[in-house]
Amino acid sequence: MSIKTINPATGKEVKSFDADSSEEVNSKIEAAHKAFEQWRDTPFEERAKHMYKQAEILEQDAEKYGRIISLEMGKPLQDAIAEVKKCAKACKYYADNAADFLKDEEIETDATKSIIAFEPLGVVLAIMPWNFPFWQAYRFLAPALMAGNVCLLKHASNVPQCALAIEEIVNRAGFPESTFQTLLIGSKEVNAVIEHPYVKAVTLTGSEEAGSKVAEKAGKEIKKTVLELGGSDAFIVLEDADLEQAAEVAVKSRMVNSGQSCIAAKRFIVVESVADEFLKKMKDKMGQLKTGNPLEEKIDYGPLARVDLASDLEKQVAASVEKGAEVVLEGGREDRESAYFKPMILKNVKPGMPAYEEEMFGPVAAVMIVKNEEEAIAVANDSRFGLGGAVWTQNKERGLRVARRVETGAMFVNALVASSPEMPFGGIKKSGYGRELSYLGIREFVNQKSIWVA
Repeated sequence: MSIKTINPATGKEVKSFDADSSEEVNSKIEAAHKAFEQWRDTPFEERAKHMYKQAEILEQDAEKYGRIISLEMGKPLQDAIAEVKKCAKACKYYADNAADFLKDEEIETDATKSIIAFEPLGVVLAIMPWNFPFWQAYRFLAPALMAGNVCLLKHASNVPQCALAIEEIVNRAGFPESTFQTLLIGSKEVNAVIEHPYVKAVTLTGSEEAGSKVAEKAGKEIKKTVLELGGSDAFIVLEDADLEQAAEVAVKSRMVNSGQSCIAAKRFIVVESVADEFLKKMKDKMGQLKTGNPLEEKIDYGPLARVDLASDLEKQVAASVEKGAEVVLEGGREDRESAYFKPMILKNVKPGMPAYEEEMFGPVAAVMIVKNEEEAIAVANDSRFGLGGAVWTQNKERGLRVARRVETGAMFVNALVASSPEMPFGGIKKSGYGRELSYLGIREFVNQKSIWVA
């Protein structure tokens, strides 16, 4: 079996790699376990030294690694470079704060002394997606390594060069051998890795289906999991919103990563009194966006990561239109053999349509017009997903009230939904469970041990 890099902008194969054999995988797991026995006892100061070095490498070579991202999954180069630099920020954040986040917590009890200690689990398997091939991996590996765990990365099969580049960076930063390793395997080989007794936990960012399978297997093996799955974020526009600002951010949020982001705004829920004006502004701004070769031109969006993803999105749009959705902004595919997909806006999106029920992982905005705030909240919550969302109003107290009532892992008031090292990231409902980032994220894969001294 080979794992291939296909440039989505050209459809041509760039490079292929031999997949790891089962013997090679087992060897890597055993090496990881051996590395853990030493790494777990390495002082935080030593761990931080390597993490700071890693941040330095990411910042200095951001264009080099950004080009690999653009080549493998089609992200515009300027966005890919920004992604690499964001990873450096996560490295520095956990290098700065891990010791405080994981220091013993003294609890007042009847004992002479009682504490909660935070101790690493061991080998943690990360199954990561292609859409943010560096950031998704780093928001796992930075806290995991600083906590004293060691990491195995099973990356998406269409970004093998990104996976190997990350391993290269970790090694360049001076981390001990085998504290971080890439597994070049397909999805069918994942169960055997989860079953291995040295693998203590699993984190996955990906689809509902993948998350369900991994959770089922890990549950059978009684192993901890964190799942960050799909999202269909609501973007609520109330009648007192700054419509110019809301429309500008709406387009930016829908078009993040060419529309391929779990926390991109996907469902635009607009109060009817401002719907026409908002839609006009959104259509004008989205219609001006430019595309091209992600590596050669300064563009607003690139191709989708694979041709089949463009085809799937096209089918979702067609089924929604067939059920009564109205096309406000024409777009879609011009070439059935291409991964490029021009932005589209649909309105009058109703229950039963794919645009209402499913995650649209690409540059298609689904607009739902509602009577008032109460209906907006009800429609926002009428989703099996619960990852992120935003509400737009010039009354910040009102925005905070709405934010508390929408069922998601994160809500933003008058702002673009984004992840940052300081704040926890994750969802509820079918969007998954557990948290990445912040002090909560670093505590997901540690043993929270009670110690009681009589």
